[in-house]
Parts: sequence; C-alpha cells; structure tokens
Amino acid sequence: MFRPIRKKKNEISADAVKRLLQNTRRGVLAVNGDDGYPYAIPVNYLYDAENRKIYFHGARAGHKVDAIKRCDKVCFTVFGNETIRKESWAPFVQSVVIFGRCHLIEDQSTAMTLVKKFAMKYYPNESMVDEELAMDGKAVQMYEIEIEHLSGKEVQER
Repeated sequence: MFRPIRKKKNEISADAVKRLLQNTRRGVLAVNGDDGYPYAIPVNYLYDAENRKIYFHGARAGHKVDAIKRCDKVCFTVFGNETIRKESWAPFVQSVVIFGRCHLIEDQSTAMTLVKKFAMKYYPNESMVDEELAMDGKAVQMYEIEIEHLSGKEVQER
C-alpha cells in the first residue's frame, strides 16, 4: 500500500528515524485541503515511539480541522540532523515521512496528560509548564496521528 524508499542506499535505520523524531522540534503536517489542493503547515509535535503516535496541538476550527474532518489521512514530515562531511558546500540531511490517520483527542483528561508531556519538550522546566496549563490549558486542543507507515532517509544536497 505504501511505497518503499526508491534508493535503498539512502535509507536510515529505525534507530536513526526514532532519534530524528524525538529530537526535532517542528514537522510539516499535510492534509487534503480545499478544492483538492494540498494544505501543509509546520507544527510543533511530540513523538510517542512506544504507541507509534504523533501529537500536536491546535484549534478546534479552521482550514486544518475542516480538512481532517473531511479526510483523516495525513502525511507528516520531519527533517534535520544536517551534517557536513566531505564537501563543505554539500550538506547531508535526514528526513522522515509518516503516513497516518489524524483525529482530535476528545477525552479532556487524556488531552491534559498529553499536553503536559508535549509542553515538557518545549519549555525549560515543569513549573513553567504548570503555570501555562493553569492559565490556558483548557483551551488547548490535542490531535493524534496514528502512524500507519514511516520511512526515513539521508541525502546529500548537491
């Protein structure tokens, strides 16, 4: 159902995929947008390797939400770990492409648990997270991507 990486020599290991997903701060979420146009936006995210899920937050209304309600199939891309090896002008970069199904997390207690885990990735300490959640936590909407397929590769950009 999902296409394999065409150039196998560029494929990265499952551990490298996991490291990239755990350490990168932003990814690009692509949905089936209005009138057949793709709609892709950068989002902060949290990767849950154990449950094979990606979490992100957003509003309950808008272009992204309307698209997800129409079709829950999404693509999520992360890239990073740029390194210079042989030639200073031609960096290597890793990327991961995920295909999955996305939905709003309706259960408020589950959402609050996840938003705290999510925030701990981005805030410098837990007290700042707790303060932010006390002020605005109830307004945060969490979304979940159930990963159906993922692949990672490394290419030299030249």
